[in-house]
Amino acid sequence: MNFNKEEERPILFREGKERQAILRIRVNQQFFRTTILASYNFSCAITGLTNNDLLVASHIMPWSKDEKNRLNPRNGICLNALHDRAFDRGLITIAPDYTIKISPKLRNYYNEHFVSMALKQYEGLHINLLSRFLPDPALLGFHNAEIFQE
Repeated sequence: MNFNKEEERPILFREGKERQAILRIRVNQQFFRTTILASYNFSCAITGLTNNDLLVASHIMPWSKDEKNRLNPRNGICLNALHDRAFDRGLITIAPDYTIKISPKLRNYYNEHFVSMALKQYEGLHINLLSRFLPDPALLGFHNAEIFQE
């Protein structure tokens, strides 16, 4: 039991419990992941990171927005977990010419070493391009216009 040192009273926490739930599972998502990661030679398109545990098959057009492109390999980019999260949140994007753009919303954080090292340094650079399943410029255009936080 934890105590509040000033008052010597126990601090009460909620009880951690579990419950069963019905889950909606993305069928064939593993096929998409395998195809995207293999297309990028199991390497992040932005950083070149090759640790499979940290790589994500990121959708350009979100799964929820376009049923017909859910498994389209041209709707995917191999990103590391941090850049995938930033891409999903619109904090970074990839322009139709395959250059990386960083959201102005991150400018307030450029003085932080990690943000500068992990994000800012890639602005204006090209992603590592492939000969197969290049990201569809039209889908990248959607991401730039609708998801990227300008």
